[in-house]
Parts: sequence; structure tokens; C-alpha cells
Amino acid sequence: MASRKPTRSIISATTTLSTEAQLAGMMAEFLPAVAALAAQARRVLRARLPGSLELVYDNYNALAIGFAPSLRASEVILSLALYPRWVSLFFMQGAGLEDPEGRLRGTGSTVRHVVLDTLETLHDPAIQSLIERALVSAKVPLNPATPHQLVIKSISAKQRPRRPAN
Repeated sequence: MASRKPTRSIISATTTLSTEAQLAGMMAEFLPAVAALAAQARRVLRARLPGSLELVYDNYNALAIGFAPSLRASEVILSLALYPRWVSLFFMQGAGLEDPEGRLRGTGSTVRHVVLDTLETLHDPAIQSLIERALVSAKVPLNPATPHQLVIKSISAKQRPRRPAN
């Protein structure tokens, strides 16, 4: 069995770059349109999810920014994921969400997603309704009094290219 390279955790207090600067650098590895859409969607979600902590995972396949009530990955409610050609909004308990308009994609036992073609997709009433349902049914609810925190949880040592080959 081949051994997998461990991810290396970045502990914000010991780095010289701010976590915002680190995240900006990670996002800059993607196409400008992908990075810009993700940055806009992140701003919208931060405003929509007071009390959420942002947990960043720079994984093999994607850069994921989870919104959670605590530092536990298992409590992430929504997640933005940047891929070489698009941005997706993941509903971490999406399989159990009522989706009358059939907007959610995926066949896994838990997670569902919506591809964000534009920022307007995020503002779509059907997507806003799904976000509300996800918040109401969250394992652990957000506490609006929790101060915002951006935490870079891990960076995979090996990653797929962040830009398409063309």
C-alpha cells in the first residue's frame, strides 16, 4: 500500500503572513475569474453567516473554505470550493435538505452542491432558501455573537494544477 503524504497544518500564530494574505495567495493560483467569483461569494456568505468561522483546506482537488460554528470540520455547514474552471457551494448535510426546485447536485450519502456560474446564482431565491434550510438543520447552529475567525487548517503537500491546461 502506497503511503500518502501528510498534509501540513498552518498555525496562524506562527506565520509571518496574515491568514487573509495566505488565503489571497492561495486563491490567486486560480484563474482570475474563478478567484474573483470566489472572493465575491465569500463576502456574501460572511455577511449572511454571522458567527461563522472560516476553515480553509487547500486540498489535492480544490481549495475549500468551510463556514462552521467551531473549529471542528464535522460542524461545517456550507463550503465554497474553488476548482480550476468553477466555484461550487457545498451543503455539507445537503442530502437531507428539501430541494423542491432540484438545484442540488451530487449522489453521495451526505453532501450536495451547486455550481456558482455567477454571483447571481448565489442570490437566486432557490439557493437562498437552501442556505436557510441548511442553517436551520445544522448539527450545531451558528452563534451570531461568535467573533469571526479565518483559520487555515491544512495545505496538502501534493495538489492538482489550479489552472486548466487549456
